[in-house]
Amino acid sequence: MSTRDAPLDAVVVGAGQAGLSTSYHLRRLGLDHVVLDADEAPGGAWQHRWDSLTMHDVHGVAALPDSVAPSDGAGRANTVVPAYFAAYEREHELPVVRPVLVDAVEDGPDGLLVVRAGERSWTTRALVNATGTWRRPFVPHYPGVESFHGEHWHTAGYPGAEHFRGRRVVVVGGGASAVQHLGELAPVTDTLWVTRRPPVWRTGDFTPEVGREVVALVEERVRRGLPPASVVSVTGLLLRPQEREAARLGAYQRHPMFTAVEPEGVRMPDGSFEPANAILWATGFRPAIAHLAPLHLRSPLGGIVLDGTTAVDDPRVQLVGYGPSASTIGANRAGRTAARSVQRLLAAGAGRPQTRSSAASS
Repeated sequence: MSTRDAPLDAVVVGAGQAGLSTSYHLRRLGLDHVVLDADEAPGGAWQHRWDSLTMHDVHGVAALPDSVAPSDGAGRANTVVPAYFAAYEREHELPVVRPVLVDAVEDGPDGLLVVRAGERSWTTRALVNATGTWRRPFVPHYPGVESFHGEHWHTAGYPGAEHFRGRRVVVVGGGASAVQHLGELAPVTDTLWVTRRPPVWRTGDFTPEVGREVVALVEERVRRGLPPASVVSVTGLLLRPQEREAARLGAYQRHPMFTAVEPEGVRMPDGSFEPANAILWATGFRPAIAHLAPLHLRSPLGGIVLDGTTAVDDPRVQLVGYGPSASTIGANRAGRTAARSVQRLLAAGAGRPQTRSSAASS
């Protein structure tokens, strides 16, 4: 079953900040497109975040193009941001179709791409992938992890501090989520913080200049074909006022990563044992790009090589919400860049060029 006969100029996959920004710019350029979103309601990943995360807690939600960002600091992020996104979709009449979970993007006839979702499909001259990372939480494997008698949680399903009251919680991870979880947990229960590397703390303000430097570091990784590092992972950590009580309680005394998980706790590198009732994995996410596998875009180093937002091995494909645009810092800029790249592709005549990957297979 095909949604329509004539090919679209572009299909955008994902309706988070990067996807909506792209759609806005595609619309301004007069390009015929749809936005396919896997969720049943607007809001992207924000609608799935934990209830205790307020707008005070987030790193800042950059305003969508031609719009003003929400300023309700005390409001829950999982309600404030989705409401903002929903209003934006309506105001700008963005062509979002949901719920649509894309299964695969494949080569089609005449240099076109075919986007498949169950029995539905869309044929398009260009694709903008804006699926982010939320659907791919990462949990590393450690010996004995299956034997643990307690609970395992990941940031993606964090139930809030009250769920852990009275339990001993091992918090794993050296990023901002781990710091926020510890800030909530330490006042109500006993915690142990473990990371693979010592955390890097930030002492200065996160200025626009610092933001641009951070984005440039991540851009360099994807330009080399490496898997993208999180933007947040290179900004450094900062304790906010609401985390000072946890600091006073010693929650931010970092311990090295355990070597094994046992039924009642974890075994530390020096052989000592730490009891635990729960392990909270604040270990991040991976890009949700499995549906792009038929296009063979990954480099030998594991990432997708980009020039700006354009996949070097297939210029029909743009990636936003990937690498340097996988945060609010770069999402809007990436949306504008991707839309203009699509416009240039169409002006040149869409079709897959003889790139390194396609030449190797011919």
